[in-house]
Amino acid sequence: MRKLQAQGVHHITLTGADRQTSIDFWEGVLGMPFVFDQPNLDNPDEGHLYFDPGDGRLITVFTNETRQPDPRRTPTEPGCVHHLAFNVSKATFSQAVERLDERGIRHSGPKDRGFMDSIYFTDPMGLLIELACYRFEPPAGCTHGDVMIEAHRLRVERGDYNIQEVHLADAIEGLVQGRQQTLSASRAPADPYSSG
Repeated sequence: MRKLQAQGVHHITLTGADRQTSIDFWEGVLGMPFVFDQPNLDNPDEGHLYFDPGDGRLITVFTNETRQPDPRRTPTEPGCVHHLAFNVSKATFSQAVERLDERGIRHSGPKDRGFMDSIYFTDPMGLLIELACYRFEPPAGCTHGDVMIEAHRLRVERGDYNIQEVHLADAIEGLVQGRQQTLSASRAPADPYSSG
């Protein structure tokens, strides 16, 4: 038996209401360019809109002009999607409250997640959306996942309840040390300001 090895999210497809509501939310609120449009090939009564969330992957939405937006929270039972999270820059995150408020969109306010900051709100269909902003940049040649697994190991080893910035900083230091060579005889921390 062998795995069917995934290599990233190809796309996520959501059931939307009418076409304009989808365009207004995904491009008009979240800034995702509307990049492709065709009928739903499995249902000729629906459209199929494609949006680029910023990494070249796709968010797609099935639309139907007879459906109206329903802002009630989508189901969260087992097997249902709880929320979708999108990466934003620190500059964008710092503007999120103001920009959501100016549209009258109710939100959670900023949330401290240890390794990232988050804010939550719902789309016009009641799907919970998260804007997430990492608190770190991975070293060259590493991914966010590389840092996260090392930070997790440090957190568990130290007996800490949840991830904190110290775990991230120490994980990044360890990854650099393990991947980048040096001409120094010692890589130990040093204090060039001490008197003796």
